[in-house]
Amino acid sequence: MIQLGLVGYPLEHSLSPAIHTTALRACGLDGTYSLFPISAEDLQELKFLLDRVRNREIAGLNVTIPHKLNVIPLLDELSSLALAVGAVNTIYLKDGRLFGHNTDVQGFLNDLNRFKGDWDQHKDSYKSALVLGAGGSARAVLHALVMDGWRVTLAARRLEQAREIASRLEHVNSVELSPRLPLIQNLRLVVNTTPVGMDPAREDSPWPQGLPLPNAAFYDLVYNPRETKFLQDARKAGLPAVTGKGMLIEQAALAFEIWTGRCPPRAALWEAVTGLEF
Repeated sequence: MIQLGLVGYPLEHSLSPAIHTTALRACGLDGTYSLFPISAEDLQELKFLLDRVRNREIAGLNVTIPHKLNVIPLLDELSSLALAVGAVNTIYLKDGRLFGHNTDVQGFLNDLNRFKGDWDQHKDSYKSALVLGAGGSARAVLHALVMDGWRVTLAARRLEQAREIASRLEHVNSVELSPRLPLIQNLRLVVNTTPVGMDPAREDSPWPQGLPLPNAAFYDLVYNPRETKFLQDARKAGLPAVTGKGMLIEQAALAFEIWTGRCPPRAALWEAVTGLEF
């Protein structure tokens, strides 16, 4: 029996159990996928949970807000990608050592390339993106975009945090996320990596109020609810827009392959979450 799970807080709206339960079934594996809601302040409980991975009681963990950075001091080793990003979303045991990896980078890139097929007719032209937020998810998205040849502006309300992240990457600059957000030339993509749009802020958008929307594609890492205000506003303006459900599926499938050595069929995973919303 393989036991897998997700640690984060809150977790009431997670689609990960549906995805991984389907992956286990599709790959003919006997196992379960559980939610481990642990608040940001309860680091002792987080340590106890990671000890269960060390003891092989749990074969692997996904990590989400607010623990993508919190888990790092509790691990024995990071993959080169997790080290570069500075955030972990996948934990597993290898040779008796607790490893942290990041599948968000490739997961986002896989889904972005799928999304670009719907609107990007200028694949070889100048690529400029705006990323909103400066948390663990933003770090993964920034690395993915830089790897893919984009020039990126990172916008966050906590400007010092944005500057610190941007300073570590080439082709990334930082600005304050406010109604005074400067116009970015040749902007083709806006990515929201903040939790704004989820409960309890479903009616809110990370886009500064009163600031006109740019003529770009909009990608929201929030996938529940099905359509955030951020995406509603983009679609009302006639702009291409998509949720982060595809990234969720891609990063989950990559993590599942690390834990089990099996590659789950993407079509089955998409079917598992189609229509689900909390």
